[in-house]
Amino acid sequence: MRPDDANIVGNVHGGTILKMIEEAGCIIGTRHCNTQTGDRCVAALARVERTDFLHPMFIGEVAHVSAEITYTSKHSVEVQVNVLSENIVTGAKKLTNKAALWYVPFSLQNVAEIIEVPPIEYSSPEQEEAGKKRYEAQKLERLETKERNGEIIMSVSLPEPYTVAFSQSSLIHLIGPSDCTLHGFVHGALNFVPAVHYVIKLCVSAGCVITISGRMTFTSNKSMEIEVFVDADPLVEAEKGKYRAVTAFFTYISLDKDNKPLPVPPLKLEGEEEQKRFEEGKVRYLQNKAKRLADKDRQQ
Repeated sequence: MRPDDANIVGNVHGGTILKMIEEAGCIIGTRHCNTQTGDRCVAALARVERTDFLHPMFIGEVAHVSAEITYTSKHSVEVQVNVLSENIVTGAKKLTNKAALWYVPFSLQNVAEIIEVPPIEYSSPEQEEAGKKRYEAQKLERLETKERNGEIIMSVSLPEPYTVAFSQSSLIHLIGPSDCTLHGFVHGALNFVPAVHYVIKLCVSAGCVITISGRMTFTSNKSMEIEVFVDADPLVEAEKGKYRAVTAFFTYISLDKDNKPLPVPPLKLEGEEEQKRFEEGKVRYLQNKAKRLADKDRQQ
């Protein structure tokens, strides 16, 4: 990791790590989906189920990224990724990130066509059943996400501090070749820059203008959840019209110079919709907290 990979205190940017995670998943997913005869395809990122930042990574450390396919459905691939950081002076290693991602294979001849995924061999029926449950759960969440896809975040002039309106922001960016993979799809990690749970609904390619809008939905004592929408507006194929490309939830904590969490000011809620989003965020917060504790117990 180099200085341009990190912030001013030396922590590697989350987007840099997420790009490595995404690329590792794309490689293994594309390789697997091309083991069968027929159209050649590329595995496009469809969903980041979750990405946990367990420890910070620092300038001068070496990142080791490993990916494994853990479940396949008819048209999707689940990939689980671990990231280790290595101090090359002391040899010390630590697990910094764990992620679960879903990829969908698109034909290189016709990107509108989804290719069937060859099955994998499971070590046991229990492993397959656990993967099927994860698949059904993320499929249900994806359907629920569609209900929010029509929402437009409206800017508010001079909002009161610590309100949802105060947290809202937008960024407009023209997608160029440097933002894309070799096959012309935008890196999923690009969408992490402004704000880890996100969904790519449609492929975004070079020549699109994207508008990234975000708002705070929930705060705990030491964390905050931000909901992000990414809307794409094709310039070359304008007849396609604008579409919602990505929706995402990001969880952040504020750190001091010693990487210790700082208190987060409580969010001031205005209206029933903000209260509803806050309660939904609280449910996600408690679920993620319980899962982290369960993972920690399993590792001990």
